[in-house]
Amino acid sequence: MTTNSSNSGEPSAESLARMTANLNKVDALRERLTAVMVNRNTHQAALDAPNQELFVKAAQAYMQEAMTNPAKLIEHQLGFWTKSVTHFVEAQQALAKGTLAAPSDRTPSDRRFANPLWEQHPYFNFLKQQYMMNAEALTQAVEDVEEMEPSEKQRLKYFSRQIIDMMSPTNFLATNPDVLQRAVDTEGESLIKGLENLISDLEANKGEMVVRLADESAFELGGNIATTPGKVVFRNRMFELIQYTPTTEKVHATPLVVFPPWINKFYILDLKEQNSLVKWVVDQGYTLFMVSWINPDSSYRDVGMEAYVEEGYVTAFEQVKAITGEKQVNAVGYCIAGTTLSLTLSLLKQRGDSTVKSATFFTALTDFSDQGEFQPFLTNDFIDGVEAETEDKGILPSLVMARTFSFLRSNDLVYGPAVKSYMMGETPPAFDLLYWNGDGANLPQKMAMQYLRGLCQRNELAEGGFDLCGHHLVLDEVDVPLCAIACETDHIAPWKDSYRGVQQMGSSDKTFIMTQSGHIAGIVNPPSKGKYGHYTNDDLSLGYEDWQAGADFTEGSWWPRWEAWLKPRSGKMIPARNPGDAGHEILGDAPGTYVAVKARG
Repeated sequence: MTTNSSNSGEPSAESLARMTANLNKVDALRERLTAVMVNRNTHQAALDAPNQELFVKAAQAYMQEAMTNPAKLIEHQLGFWTKSVTHFVEAQQALAKGTLAAPSDRTPSDRRFANPLWEQHPYFNFLKQQYMMNAEALTQAVEDVEEMEPSEKQRLKYFSRQIIDMMSPTNFLATNPDVLQRAVDTEGESLIKGLENLISDLEANKGEMVVRLADESAFELGGNIATTPGKVVFRNRMFELIQYTPTTEKVHATPLVVFPPWINKFYILDLKEQNSLVKWVVDQGYTLFMVSWINPDSSYRDVGMEAYVEEGYVTAFEQVKAITGEKQVNAVGYCIAGTTLSLTLSLLKQRGDSTVKSATFFTALTDFSDQGEFQPFLTNDFIDGVEAETEDKGILPSLVMARTFSFLRSNDLVYGPAVKSYMMGETPPAFDLLYWNGDGANLPQKMAMQYLRGLCQRNELAEGGFDLCGHHLVLDEVDVPLCAIACETDHIAPWKDSYRGVQQMGSSDKTFIMTQSGHIAGIVNPPSKGKYGHYTNDDLSLGYEDWQAGADFTEGSWWPRWEAWLKPRSGKMIPARNPGDAGHEILGDAPGTYVAVKARG
């Protein structure tokens, strides 16, 4: 606590001395910072920003608009100038009254500016209001740009928003009252801790700037997350197969095998007992198998989608059938693993293989015609940068994807956490979801480029077919009974795009469920929480807007509805199977070894 020498609120000489001593500790951290920056990994500059062509086109379009419609430009400029000057005059008038007060504030509510000083203190209020006016003016200028391709206009909006968010006064020491007050209260110690946090993050990511979102020391795989009991019953270079220990005396005969995305780790579905889909499924009486993908290094550079299909999906199906003695399985694919499940189903159809009895897709895209919020990252300049990066490293590093995803929600996932960690010296929270979010995986070079070029950019699967494993794979051949779950506010796999892909699949037995919330919270939504509801509509011939308008809403989790769909497709009840019952070798306990491999390790 700060010691005051009087009742004036001024810090004492002793307190100032301690603050100076704390700030002098910066010298001790300089060597660490220098070392990490000297030895830092580099990456392609194209991964950080669009090429200059985008801004040149925007400037040309803006000037063209100024020439053809000067009155409109003048109107907007005068509006901005008037607001700025009026604001300055009002601030001066408020100060002239002899009280430390801010003028009236008509700017919209923004949680970044929650500190009362943003409203009450004339200095901070002036900064806040002027920032809001500048942001509004820039947003309006971008909105008024015409004569640009819609895709380029969308990119311009995205990157201008990044500039606006970055320049917020909350992101700078001298203009953030929370940071300044924290520094005074801690006699500078918060700034030292913040610098230590910054250097630790740089060291952990070999010089790359990725803000740590969670306290990693608070979690242990198999200890307090990913704890559902089970055994690793198979391993190859692509995945480990986990069979979970039953909790019921009898189980459905048809086993269920889940394929999580290999961009992230599988334990998003098994974070903790209260919200574990894995545990819930086992408790409903199913023999559940989980695929835990390898976290590839540069030696996997030539591993493509073919390997994920043949050595992943097809091999997993064969192993599950061998372990259970069943001829068919039910399959689940989450996100990119759902996309690949659709490819696998077309392949099996062409091979005359009826292994898969039913398929469930969690937030999976198969039609990429509307690239949504990812459009800024699917243009040639960015993908060219990704290609150069993967050629150099053999992988698309996890941190590149993490940074890309984070900047889609930059205030929540970049600037806000950075301010708390690097300027206020706070330890990141012990939040399991954020821990998982930071525990990503690399992508092999070949697979990453097949996915980005063929599926995302050219949309080949939905527009004619995708060549893989010596076959021409098409959505119309996905003809097993299927259930698709999409999320209403998903910014990674927008529900309307998921719906459009399901419409193109050839199955005559389709169920589509749209749950509230986003890509993660919409899926990890246990019934016990009584949270997000879901929408259903049996008529999948409708356009997505009409489907939504005519859908029935049900309160609560979609899990029971899906289980009611899965049950009649899962066979009779039989005595529960324990891992190893079939004489299959047990390789270790769940969650296995592959899940523990860090992308930066």
